[in-house]
Amino acid sequence: MNLVSRWMNEAGMTSTIDNFGNLIGVYEGFNPSLPRLVIGSHIDTQPNAGRFDGTIGVLGSIEVIQLMHEQQVIPDRSIEVVSFADEEGARYNKGLFGARGLTGNLEPGELERKDGTTRAQALKEIGLSPGNPNPPRYTPETVHAFLEMHIEQGPVLENQNLPVGIVSGISGPLWLTVEFEGRSGHAGAVPMKLRRDALVGAARVIHLFDDIVKSDLSQPTVGTVGFINNFPNSRNTISEKVTFTIDLRDLLPERRKQYEDKLNQLIYTTAEMYQLQVKVTEETNSDPKYCADWIKTLMEEELLDMRQEPFKLMSGPFHDSLIMADICPYGMIFVRCKEGISHHPSEYASIEDITIGTQLLYQTVLRVVTNQNFIVGVRRNESNI
Repeated sequence: MNLVSRWMNEAGMTSTIDNFGNLIGVYEGFNPSLPRLVIGSHIDTQPNAGRFDGTIGVLGSIEVIQLMHEQQVIPDRSIEVVSFADEEGARYNKGLFGARGLTGNLEPGELERKDGTTRAQALKEIGLSPGNPNPPRYTPETVHAFLEMHIEQGPVLENQNLPVGIVSGISGPLWLTVEFEGRSGHAGAVPMKLRRDALVGAARVIHLFDDIVKSDLSQPTVGTVGFINNFPNSRNTISEKVTFTIDLRDLLPERRKQYEDKLNQLIYTTAEMYQLQVKVTEETNSDPKYCADWIKTLMEEELLDMRQEPFKLMSGPFHDSLIMADICPYGMIFVRCKEGISHHPSEYASIEDITIGTQLLYQTVLRVVTNQNFIVGVRRNESNI
């Protein structure tokens, strides 16, 4: 983060880290009281993951400001480049933390979520003060629009043989944590008819949940169980408690709700079948968020000027834009990634494609800020304004 902060400063910005761990660079405009344009993404990632993900959105945004600074472009409204903290939620199993902190959308008790240490303590250990009450930085009154560039994390652009795409919207994620609790016992001593095996119950739900999501493969619905914890996790001991996560996403809230209802029925039927106690915790529940038409139009026009096809596609993964969409219009640029692979060490996007995406981001930023006014070739200390 210190390196990225230094790059922000070298590009002409003033950088700070807020109490949630967000790194924010400010490129001042002539009228800083106007709602600002915010651009950026995140630099955190998942375990055993890649190095492009949201990182190209942060570095590409810094490059945009660097070019504006070199060309002495001073916009009327200020521009902020943000590297959101903990978008992935890898440690505390609750993503989009920095964006939700900036917009005032943290949930009660969220700073006390624990993995070895609490989130609050982890932030204090790097010199931040997460308990200090501050008004949200990003509100409908303070932000004009948000732009984010990100690798696609899917195969659509590669199949279309296109370097970049314009995002139409982000599907709504539902994150659940399911806990099954039964009774432990010796694997060789407890008769099968007397068992309350939490792992068998979890296995049934995981298997049949996959069948539910695959019931209509013509739809874009996706479902994943990506984490499981088994206690006591011993070869010759019946499982007493199993915790696993469920990730369910769809572009239509109504259709996702249908799958969710089937899933809930499956969970509670299974708990009854195997005499298990069950607890279901909803971690995230968001409706799809659609990109602003006027921003998509700007991107289409700029891609045509760049002699690129203005191809549109939806995003299955969620991004920081999902939170920013609640307070302002937003737009997203996807950059092609090799074989659609992401959250994996082989994740890759070419410099050529990233360059095209960054050029589109730059041109879009100029169009957004020039909707008000901008000045080229006038340094701040030479201005009479």
